[in-house]
Amino acid sequence: MIHPTAIIDPGASLGEGVEVGAYAVVGPQVTLGDGCRIGAHAIIESHSRIGKGTRVFSFASVGAPPQDLKFQGEETWVEIGEDCIIREYVTVNRGTVGGGGTTRVGNNVLLMAYCHIAHDCSIGDRAIMANTSTLAGHVDIGTGAIIGGLVGIHQFVRIGSYAIVGAMSGIPLDIPPYVTAVVTRAQKGSGLYGLNLIGLKRNRFSKETIAELKKAYRILFRSGLPRGEALSRAEAETAPLPEVLHLLDFIRTSKRGVQR
Repeated sequence: MIHPTAIIDPGASLGEGVEVGAYAVVGPQVTLGDGCRIGAHAIIESHSRIGKGTRVFSFASVGAPPQDLKFQGEETWVEIGEDCIIREYVTVNRGTVGGGGTTRVGNNVLLMAYCHIAHDCSIGDRAIMANTSTLAGHVDIGTGAIIGGLVGIHQFVRIGSYAIVGAMSGIPLDIPPYVTAVVTRAQKGSGLYGLNLIGLKRNRFSKETIAELKKAYRILFRSGLPRGEALSRAEAETAPLPEVLHLLDFIRTSKRGVQR
C-alpha cells in the first residue's frame, strides 16, 4: 500500500507488497525489495538498494549524501540487505568514491533509534547497534557484533565478529572478534573484559572452540608479551580452528592497532 501523501520518484523501483507510509519520500535510483515497509515521514533519498522484508521506521533517512567535504556529487550508493530493522531517526549515508563508493548493511541487522552510519561503512549480517550509537566513516562491523548505546566509533576502526562493545564506549582502535570491550577516555588498563561467552554460546560455538579461544585470549591479551611474540606463541599453542585463525589474522592485519 502506498499512502496518497507519499512521494515516489518515477525512477524508483518497488517490489511486490511494498508499503510506503504517509508523507514518506522514495527518491530516484532507489530499489525496494519485496515486502519492504517504509514508515511515515521516512526518506529514502536516492541511490539506495534495500533488500526484501526490510522495515524503515518513521523519520529515518537512508541514502543522503555523505558528510564528507571531498564529496562532489559523484554516483555513490547505500546497499541494505534483507529483513533489516531500521528504527526511528536512523541515518545511513551514501559512500564516497575514495572509500569504494558504497555504504553496506548486511542481512537481519537491527539499527535502533538515532543510530548513525557514515559513508563507506560496512555492517555484517545479524549485527545490532543500540540507540544513538554512531559510526564515523569507513568503519567495519563484523557478523553478529553488538554495539551498545551511546557508543562512538572512530573512522577506519574494525569491530570483530561476535564482539560486544559496552554502552558509552569511545572506540579509537580495532576491537578483536569474540571479545567483550568497554573503553572510556579516563580508563586505565585494558578495555577488554574476556570473551563474549554469552554471545558465543547463543551462536552455538562449540565447547572446543570456546576453550581454544580462551587460551588464545590469555596469550594475546593477558601475557604482557609484545604483539608479534604473542601472535607467534598463540599460533604455536592453540589448535588451528577457523575461529582461532580468524582472531589471529584480525590482529595481524590491523592498521589502526588493536585494543589490548
